[in-house]
Amino acid sequence: MRAGLIGNSEQNRFSVTRFSGGKMYKIPVSVLVVIHTPDMQVLLLERADHPGYWQSVTGSQNEGETLVQTAVREVAEETGLDASGYPLIDCGIQNEYEIYEEWRWRYAPEVTHNTEHVFGLLVPEPVPVKLAAREHLDFVWLPWREAMEKVFSPSNAEAIRRLALSSECSPTNQPEPGTQEN
Repeated sequence: MRAGLIGNSEQNRFSVTRFSGGKMYKIPVSVLVVIHTPDMQVLLLERADHPGYWQSVTGSQNEGETLVQTAVREVAEETGLDASGYPLIDCGIQNEYEIYEEWRWRYAPEVTHNTEHVFGLLVPEPVPVKLAAREHLDFVWLPWREAMEKVFSPSNAEAIRRLALSSECSPTNQPEPGTQEN
């Protein structure tokens, strides 16, 4: 299933939230999109708010979005790539983890855990990206093993490893379009 980007990224940045006690908070559901080539060159982005923290595309789900829509929107916002032009693969992997203390202020006070859904985006070769300056400082394409070592998040490292070593997250392991709704 393909989804289009609705609205612009600046509007979407602020609609990622839920209201609680008059404050806006992020929804504790997110996507992790590992952008990679057929030979497992992996795109990594360096966070602007934490230089030295490298990651794949990540982002919180907006109210009313499917997970596929969230993945497409986050790829566009963080890299400038139109994910609908490439195979976007729902890996069927969900990670629940404790939100790092340094980012917990973004969530409602009672929220301590996030559920992350893993996707792969297959591009034919390393492609140039347009970074969102407020989110990322730099990008690099690395062989999967190097990428796995460079990311700060254990779930990101595991997603890269699983993409490289298994068929569970490959285009041939996906349902026919229109048969699965996320």
